[in-house]
Amino acid sequence: MSAHPHSHGGSHTRRAWGEPRPGPVARVVGWVRAALSRPTATPRSGLPDLPVALRRAELADQYLETAGAGDHRRAGATAATASERAIEVEDWWPADVWAHRALWHFEQAQMTLAATRQARRIGDLRTRAGDPASARRYYAEAIDEARDIGAEHEQGLAALGMGRAHLDLGEVTPARRLAAAAADLLERAGAPAAELDAARGLLGTEVAVGEGAEEH
Repeated sequence: MSAHPHSHGGSHTRRAWGEPRPGPVARVVGWVRAALSRPTATPRSGLPDLPVALRRAELADQYLETAGAGDHRRAGATAATASERAIEVEDWWPADVWAHRALWHFEQAQMTLAATRQARRIGDLRTRAGDPASARRYYAEAIDEARDIGAEHEQGLAALGMGRAHLDLGEVTPARRLAAAAADLLERAGAPAAELDAARGLLGTEVAVGEGAEEH
């Protein structure tokens, strides 16, 4: 997957993705801790430091240990898990930070399918968080990479996600086109019925159970 300027939870697309600003007390406490404690292990590869607000997260120690050791596979998996847990409770900023870090580590490990899936998941979480406009570029990235590696299932899910993002933005025509492409890809990939139904629902088409004909 080609290099790209991931935000790592930055604010270039929307203020909501920026780290919450600490109050004056938190800033003083952070300064004292920095002065008195040893530096926390950080990835050696150029990633920004893990935001202070996340260093006490459940998986932070495990992530920092593996990232500091350059174990991109495990660091990516840990970050992805942390992101999914944050998504479950709709804590969008931490979810976005962890997801971007997972994406970066998967890219470093040349885990193309995992990186493709992670780009799609960033699109999913941004759409759910109410930012479909920025979600589209992650879906587009996932679609391109999935096509390059022949991962039709992942390509179909990314197309479905992008279709939903377009629909949220009131762009019905591209949403329906993407839904049609997603339905075709998912059907060819033998996707679960729920995923096929979601694509057909976005398209506005219902398929009667046990019948081959489509009803519009």
